[in-house]
Amino acid sequence: MIKKIGVLTSGGDAPGMNAAVRSVVRSCVYNNIEIVGILFGYQGLIDNKIKPMDARSVNNIINKGGTILKTARCEEFRSENGRKKAYNNIMEHKIDALVVVGGDGTFTGAMIFQKEFSLPIIGIPGTIDNDIYGTQYTIGYDTALNTVINAIDKIRDTAISHNRLFFVEVMGRDAGHIALNAGIGAGAEEILVPEANMGLKRLLDSLKRSEKSGKSSSIVVVAEGDKTGKNVFEIASYIEKNMPEYEVRVSVMGHMQRGGSPSCFDRVLASRMGVYAVEKLLSGESNSMIGIINNEMTLCPLEKAIKGKSEINKNLIRVSDILSI
Repeated sequence: MIKKIGVLTSGGDAPGMNAAVRSVVRSCVYNNIEIVGILFGYQGLIDNKIKPMDARSVNNIINKGGTILKTARCEEFRSENGRKKAYNNIMEHKIDALVVVGGDGTFTGAMIFQKEFSLPIIGIPGTIDNDIYGTQYTIGYDTALNTVINAIDKIRDTAISHNRLFFVEVMGRDAGHIALNAGIGAGAEEILVPEANMGLKRLLDSLKRSEKSGKSSSIVVVAEGDKTGKNVFEIASYIEKNMPEYEVRVSVMGHMQRGGSPSCFDRVLASRMGVYAVEKLLSGESNSMIGIINNEMTLCPLEKAIKGKSEINKNLIRVSDILSI
């Protein structure tokens, strides 16, 4: 029987992680379950950085970016010895189950740990990349999209003023979700994603067509995992060489995409997932990730969430092509 649950955030931070922590903590209190927060993810489990929490511990955090529990990537947890240390601390604190918030690296650690020690674990997907199989949306993705769109809107102002061509690189690792959706939302002329390798020649032809049709400035959104060139600077250099009439600039969004106050969508999503995670642990579920499919909470085995591939909406590529004339 579960009497005490531990919650941690791990891997890259994402807006809405605090809302998820708040939801897990308050759901435990509601169900008369003790709750502890584990600082710095799996590293905190190894270093015994574990603190009791209650409903008041999570006051005024739903609107905050980042994570009050901190996060870290932990090499030591990859070793059997590291995981044994973590388990000993779990036993010392009499923790019966874990809720882990993070991405596929977090879930890989959770799955191995669960197999070794049979500790009930439920995962909540928190990553701006939206690249986790088994859920349509991850916590932080919607906020990151809005951050990118706001930045591109500002870049467009200066691009128009100077007749410039801007290449804007966005995050997303090997997935093009952020680039594709933010690109359409911000009215980009071209969008380069890893899932549809456009090639430099085709990109050049497309930009020349745009110029002939009367466009004096352009925005090209590039996913960081795109394979069109070695990197966004190489792509920009190629276009500049072949279209000297354009002033070409590169803007790399970087870590600003991971910060900021979470959107309403991410706050609600995180709140729903936190409640569902605690309820599923209490009903005997384990080794699974909470997802959202067609606006319903779902469970996906951790192994599937890790090994499955998140697909971009191919129809959006067609929409982008039509709207970029």
